[in-house]
Amino acid sequence: MSLIYAITFSLAKDVMPEYIRGSGFIVLRVCGAAILFGIASLFARKEKVNWKLHGPRILLCSVLGVMANMLMFFKGLEITTPINAAVLMLATPIFVLLLNSLINKQSILLTQFAGIMLATFGCLFLMSGKGFSFNARTMPGDILVLINAIFYAGYLVFAKELFNHYHTLTVSKYTFLFGAILVIPFGWSELREARFEAMDFEIIVKILFVIVFTTFVTYLLNSWSILKAGPTLVGAYIYLQPILAAIIAILLKKDELNMQKILAILFIFAGVFITSTKTKWYKSKA
Repeated sequence: MSLIYAITFSLAKDVMPEYIRGSGFIVLRVCGAAILFGIASLFARKEKVNWKLHGPRILLCSVLGVMANMLMFFKGLEITTPINAAVLMLATPIFVLLLNSLINKQSILLTQFAGIMLATFGCLFLMSGKGFSFNARTMPGDILVLINAIFYAGYLVFAKELFNHYHTLTVSKYTFLFGAILVIPFGWSELREARFEAMDFEIIVKILFVIVFTTFVTYLLNSWSILKAGPTLVGAYIYLQPILAAIIAILLKKDELNMQKILAILFIFAGVFITSTKTKWYKSKA
């Protein structure tokens, strides 16, 4: 998942806004993923959803994890730079840790707090000197990406309860169905203005990658991971994205391995490892 997300920052920026603007791209992304989840659910066990009990939470996850999350991120990425977006997304695990404590009444662990801080330092150290700059020009996009991080953290936290009751495909199918209905009014006009006639094979492949891998595959894997590992640890794995982006750049000979990168990678791996341990620091009151 982290590898897919690491690739997506640059791929999406290649498509937007030259060929299609952010909100229009989201309509393609969400509707395409909704179709894929609908097809995949045909091969899963049939479940009846208790709409009275869980309907509001499913709708909330559609808003946080699909509509608001994706609209904010892609619109923000359209304005800011990929490196700025990558840096701001590092706030997601911190928001997950806080929201999981407040909403799910989960204990905040010393190891989770320390691990997230260590991994954050490692990521910032890895990306230092890479050209991220927060200024008046990028600020609107930076704010949107940061809000997206909060919404995505909320999705990870609220979805946990749903995955305890239903198959991941069932939850994802309805989350994206409602999400598709919600995003169409926001992105329909931009979708109609998209320059489809100018898109070559490479651009079409990049769009399909975002629909199939960045959306369908990653949300499916995230759902399973939330159920098995919990939202805090799933959020912490976002710190692997800068490592993978750096490795890709080195393999493509666009960057070089040096001691700074080695130390940063060690910090990140240590932080993620520490986050997965179970020493208590503070226990929320139910």
